[in-house]
Amino acid sequence: MKKADIGVVGLAVMGENLILNMESKGFTVACFNRTVSKVDDFVVNGRAVGKNIIGCRSIEELVDSLASPRKIMLMVKAGGAVDAFIEQVLPLLDAGDIIIDGGNSHFPDTIRRTEYVESKGLLYIGTGVSGGEEGALLGPSIMPGGSPAAWDAVKPIFQKISAQTEEGEPCCEWVGENGAGHFVKMVHNGIEYGDMQMICETYQMMKEGLGLSNEQMHDVLKEWNEGELDSYLIEITRDILGYKTEDGEAVVDKILDTAGQKGTGKWTAIAALDVGQPLTLIGEAVFARCLSAIKDERVEASKILSGPDASFDGDKAALIDDLKQALYASKIVSYAQGYQLMRAAAKEYGWNLNNGGIALMWRGGCIIRSVFLGKIKEAFDSNPDLVNLLLDPFFKDAVENAQAAWRRVVVKAVELGIPMPAIGAALAYYDGYRSARLPANLLQAQRDYFGAHTYERTDKPRGEFFHTNWTGRGGDTAASTYSA
Repeated sequence: MKKADIGVVGLAVMGENLILNMESKGFTVACFNRTVSKVDDFVVNGRAVGKNIIGCRSIEELVDSLASPRKIMLMVKAGGAVDAFIEQVLPLLDAGDIIIDGGNSHFPDTIRRTEYVESKGLLYIGTGVSGGEEGALLGPSIMPGGSPAAWDAVKPIFQKISAQTEEGEPCCEWVGENGAGHFVKMVHNGIEYGDMQMICETYQMMKEGLGLSNEQMHDVLKEWNEGELDSYLIEITRDILGYKTEDGEAVVDKILDTAGQKGTGKWTAIAALDVGQPLTLIGEAVFARCLSAIKDERVEASKILSGPDASFDGDKAALIDDLKQALYASKIVSYAQGYQLMRAAAKEYGWNLNNGGIALMWRGGCIIRSVFLGKIKEAFDSNPDLVNLLLDPFFKDAVENAQAAWRRVVVKAVELGIPMPAIGAALAYYDGYRSARLPANLLQAQRDYFGAHTYERTDKPRGEFFHTNWTGRGGDTAASTYSA
């Protein structure tokens, strides 16, 4: 019997679709599921019938069915299930065999697991897989990291099943050591949070501020999707706004306004705090979901708290164009912040990230795919040491051209009492980043006043710290630690 090229554990929708994708590209795939009946449901009675897919009813059978070096990909729930499977399969594998975690694991877990599996003489890959059910079946974005020695063995499979750009380049490349792949996937998901929130803020302004119907908003997004905002999320939002039931009712208007989350956006914000990066836009997007979740409180508050009694009486077409430019500029800031975070994390964790390659991986298959990403790749190809996307000539000009419209949108939102936490945060970040001097001098004075935390001076070399006895009662003793 022919040995399988790869084994997949987990037959939920993503697992099944990845298996079918692999098989359609010429690979023989072995599969296993903890609930063994699902193997028969898939291989004997389901979508895998008649295909080069081997159904296995035990872990031992799965291991025996694989060609060497064995490659086993886990498509199971992140957390304890991954650790449990690693312990179960390790005794059955040989040196050089590869365990792959394709779930949304938290990157510190992947760092730990890579070290542990390598200590047993095996290789480990933690890979982000983005694109949802359709991407898994037709071609996802794949972001692998872990044991570098494992890449050559999985590269032919991963790059063949991944999405392809229009130029035929695979949306899959080696990201970096240990947890780098899952970190990049986490940042992808954080950017996804930001993109979705900004589109929602734009939708609320058009709906409540301008009084546009779903059909009118559908037409606006259809037009936007043919220009610089061409992206998967704009495309699906256009379709959502145009979708009606058989009774002619708009489905979007029937959906409760409480948003859920699986944690990757929160992880991204926490990671930014850990390495001291101003990931303000994504943080606001996470908090916006938290605010949406306290629906009952908001309903009660709406009966008590008042806002401006204002309505829009200007040129609707002009504001719609302003919204387009504000969304575009804010999107640039979102990616600039995401890349700043990846740059800082690479330094913190010793990863050698290929920033242009990451943009290429995100150009197809994934949720944040857009034409916009080609410009990011060009920026890093032109200058691999680029500190911030906003400093690239293309993005600098794009934001400067959009900023007047961007400011008008934020002002109008404030006047109308329509919340724009993400778009507003993007503008505040831009204004902060372009400021040679911020009011942190006063903040440092405050810290020194109440806690003797010391400060640096503009007229002295960096690294020299000073303390002022502000009250005349504090003496000369300063705090022993200092953190800017």
